[in-house]
Amino acid sequence: MRTRLLVVLVALALTVVAAFAIPLFGSTAAQRTQQLVIARNADVDRFVVLAQQAVDAADPTALAVDAARYSSLYGEAVVVVDARGVPLVETGGMTAAEPVVRSLVEAALRNQPAKGPEQLSPWSADPVHFARPVGTGTRVAGVVVLRASVTTAAADVAARWAAIVAGAVLVAAVFVLLAVLLARWMVRPLHELETGVQAVTEGHRAQVPERAGPRELRSLATSFNRMSDAVVESSEQQRRLVADASHQLRNPMAALRLRVDSLAAQVDGDGQRAYRATVAEVERLESLLDGLLALALAESAATRLAAGESGDEPCDLPAVLAERVDAWRPSAEDAGVGLAASEGHDEPVPVRCEESELAQVLDVLLDNAVHYAGRGATITTGYETGETTATLFVSDNGPGLSEEDRERATERFWRAGGDGAPRGTGLGLAIASQHVLARGGKLELREAEPHGLEVRVELPLAAGEKP
Repeated sequence: MRTRLLVVLVALALTVVAAFAIPLFGSTAAQRTQQLVIARNADVDRFVVLAQQAVDAADPTALAVDAARYSSLYGEAVVVVDARGVPLVETGGMTAAEPVVRSLVEAALRNQPAKGPEQLSPWSADPVHFARPVGTGTRVAGVVVLRASVTTAAADVAARWAAIVAGAVLVAAVFVLLAVLLARWMVRPLHELETGVQAVTEGHRAQVPERAGPRELRSLATSFNRMSDAVVESSEQQRRLVADASHQLRNPMAALRLRVDSLAAQVDGDGQRAYRATVAEVERLESLLDGLLALALAESAATRLAAGESGDEPCDLPAVLAERVDAWRPSAEDAGVGLAASEGHDEPVPVRCEESELAQVLDVLLDNAVHYAGRGATITTGYETGETTATLFVSDNGPGLSEEDRERATERFWRAGGDGAPRGTGLGLAIASQHVLARGGKLELREAEPHGLEVRVELPLAAGEKP
């Protein structure tokens, strides 16, 4: 928008400057041309008077002396002829026999008015001729022809045009500067609002300047800041509610678990089935509360990092990956799933993520793979490094997920198989995704080849580190 506004304002400014400068070119050239014509016509009139005196006295001596002095002083030629066309005076290298001079003499002897010179320009170089008949009325006693140089006049026009161009450039520069300042004054608040909207969209608090730009934008900025505070406060209250509720329910759940466990010895054979179902539901509720608390903590960490607070120390991705694979190997064997060893880590790959958070993310991915890949499946883990990021992956050759399910897998409480799924709270991938996003990375689910599911986690490398 700023570019388009600048283009319009600058084009308008240049058009206005050109509208003033172009007529000035013409007027200054016409003014200098008129000055030349007036000055040379005055000289021609003086020679006409001298020529009339010479004709009357039949002695052109004084006329010749005056014409010679004029040519010597100004470098301009003068030719005077009588009524028969016989030259009386020829100075400055011009003769009456020249075609131009002869045509001017013939027209003047017929008392025809001479055509004025064309308007001068900086590149004018050809001299101009002035012709005037000698005598009064219809009685023509001779003709005076003066050839004037336009070099000085053309130089004057060039100097005046240069001054106009300099002034136009200066004015245009001032207009462009004003256009830039005006565009910045109008557009900067819009950029601030755009940045603020993007921040609020990501769940962060945003405050934009309220005293910049036009009155309408200032009012809009004030309303936006109020909206940002309300949205962030509402989101924070929601996170606190989830965290507080899950935390406060842990004590009653622990007491309930103790009471249920104490009933184990008192339940007879007929009630064992109901008792086991009750224990399973209590365990599921405990798992759900743990997941809600973990999700609240992950979202709180994301908010803290987005606000600019420094994160924890980076961790070595290959080391954490190898450690979690070893930890999950017994579970994989019990489930009848093969767990391939991760790639070697001769060189450390520090990523911008706390070790406990990365371990939690890997636990979620390995847990899902072990329990959903199916007996006889194989899980493969590894990592790749790039210029600024490192990507770890957990892939299996199980049944996988459909494209629609992969898009919904990171939603809260979503479980493969729907609400009737036999296990899980539906919070694992949501928690992992929140941890990854908080560190400036991304979590992506893909279809494995030839079948199965591959989860890729991309994390930024620690500052100053390259693979």
